[in-house]
Amino acid sequence: MDARALKLRAMREGEAMCPHRLVLEHVTSRWGVLVLIALEERSHRFGELRREIGRVSEKMLTQTLQTLERDGLVRRDAKPVIPPRVDYSLTDLGREAAEQVRALAAWTERRMADVEKARTAYDEARS
Repeated sequence: MDARALKLRAMREGEAMCPHRLVLEHVTSRWGVLVLIALEERSHRFGELRREIGRVSEKMLTQTLQTLERDGLVRRDAKPVIPPRVDYSLTDLGREAAEQVRALAAWTERRMADVEKARTAYDEARS
């Protein structure tokens, strides 16, 4: 069995064991969160999305988009023109997930001072 087949098999086994956790990992991954929030506003072409997110490799953004597309959260619309044009947007399911992720992001902004205070207290207690 080649490496790709082994990876696909492991992925399917992981989905069978705990499919909810896997989707949660995709939605809350470092790049998944940023993609969902960026696409909540409007559709983006790949390059636009990469610039909007910043500091993400082409490979990682491609993998993230493919994963979110497979989960039914992102729609890839490839137009048959030259040069090729591909737009990414959220599905209804993706829009719902983006709303939840945005709420969590807003909470972290509101409560960051409390988190920093807790970190300081923890670090001081450990010293």
